[in-house]
Formats: sequence, structure tokens, C-alpha cells
Amino acid sequence: MRDVLQTVPRKALFASVLLGLLMVSTSVLTKVVTPTVKMSEGKPALDLTALVPSEFGQWHEDRNAAAAVVNPETEAAIAKIYTQTLARTYVNAAGDRVLLSVAYGDDQRGEATQAHRPEICYTAQGFAITRNDVGVLKAAQRNIPVRRLVAVSGSRNEPITYWVTVGDRATLPGVGRKLLQLFYGLGGKVPDGLLFRVSTIQPDRAAAYALQDQFVNALFDHIGKAPTEKLAGKFDD
Repeated sequence: MRDVLQTVPRKALFASVLLGLLMVSTSVLTKVVTPTVKMSEGKPALDLTALVPSEFGQWHEDRNAAAAVVNPETEAAIAKIYTQTLARTYVNAAGDRVLLSVAYGDDQRGEATQAHRPEICYTAQGFAITRNDVGVLKAAQRNIPVRRLVAVSGSRNEPITYWVTVGDRATLPGVGRKLLQLFYGLGGKVPDGLLFRVSTIQPDRAAAYALQDQFVNALFDHIGKAPTEKLAGKFDD
């Protein structure tokens, strides 16, 4: 064998090794780029309307309030990339209102869902994003990574909290989301996921975020662990 290798020109040998490495790399990348198994197919069908109650704790749905996920121009585009959407306004006895928006999609591989992050959608609707921070929402006995925004349009000041899930994990758009896409892709899986957003219209940003955190905690306490994992990813226990 050694004699055979000695008769092979070094350049040819190097080219053969390089070709072999490229073939292996291509095989791996192909599996990442074209996973074959949808994670949603191995789960019970998700029904956002049934999953999120219209009344819990001190909160109930205000059916007289407008709670559009997007404006009519964007709604058609949203329908193409999300399997389900839910939009409601909730009110408590004190008259505080929280706008809830959940958008679920059974295919989180591409960048289409990235284009409909709140900071992009709100800007497209004429809002100015005056704050864009990363934070943590403590709920369901863990820390959920969230993004905190403030969207302003005229006299309307709307603090926003949101996160996304990819597969069975909560994360933030950007590097975290891409790493999860890669993780599931390496296993040949097409991850599903959702965007969970709450917002309030008020000038006090700190008070708004505190109210939103209370709302999310009340929701998760009411629906329990298994439904919570569908909205905020699995527990780490």
C-alpha cells in the first residue's frame, strides 16, 4: 500500500483528500439545508384558540377592543408563512389592557418569519422603534429570553415584550434562532415554532413591562405546564 501511495503524485493525493472532505461536508450541509421530518407531525395538532383561554385570573378578553395582529396589507403575507394566528385584547378589573398576539408556523427553516418580527412590522406600519433591548421574563419557574421594544406613533406609546420558539425551545431572533435551526437541521428535522407578543399602550415603560410580566405569569399559572411549554418552550428539568 505504501508503494502505491508513493507512486501517486502529491498534488493528486491532496486533491483526492480534499474532494473526499468536500463530499462529506456537502452531505452534512445537504442534510442541514433540506431536513425531511416536520416536528409538528409528531405532536398533537396545535389550536391557539383552545390553548389560550379568553378568561383567566383577573383577566378577560375585551371583545369590543381592536386587537389586529397586523394591518390588512400585512395580513395576507402573514397568512402565507404562519399556520395560525391569535390576536386578543385582555382587560382586568382595574381597566388595564394587554394586547396579546401569537403567530404559529409549522416550518421555521427560512428567513420569512424573521421579516415579521415586531420591530420590523411596527416600523412598516409607520411606528418609530425608540427602544430595542434584550431582557428576561421570569415565568413558569424559569427565565424566558425576551426582547423589549417601545413603538411610538404620534401620541401612541406602546411598550412591547416578545419571544420566539424554534422547535421546543424559546430563544431570540438572530444568532440564537439560527443555532436552533442548525441543531434541528443536523437531525434532519424541520422545526415548528411561534412568536409570542404582549404589549400595552401607556407612557411608563417600566410599568408596562411589569404589567406584561404579570399577565404572562397569570396565563401560565392558569393553563399549567404542558400548555405553557407549547407557548414558551420546554422546561429544562
